[in-house]
Amino acid sequence: MEFYDIKDDLKVFPGEYLLYRPQQKIVLCGAYLKSQKKIKALSEGRMIIDRVENFQKIKLTPQEHKNRTASRCKGCGK
Repeated sequence: MEFYDIKDDLKVFPGEYLLYRPQQKIVLCGAYLKSQKKIKALSEGRMIIDRVENFQKIKLTPQEHKNRTASRCKGCGK
């Protein structure tokens, strides 16, 4: 797992997981307010609104992504 800073040319999407550096926790992005340079995120049931500099994007290798995803139910696919 690799973390990198969010620059102006990077896109941050709602539903994407980010690292919130002040708390060292993984949070769920709710909105990227590019004009205000802020991100709204959900952490442990609370809404956080903070500067973009306090968040980092997460990059997974294909193998890590494969290990972290669950397989789907195949009962309805017949």
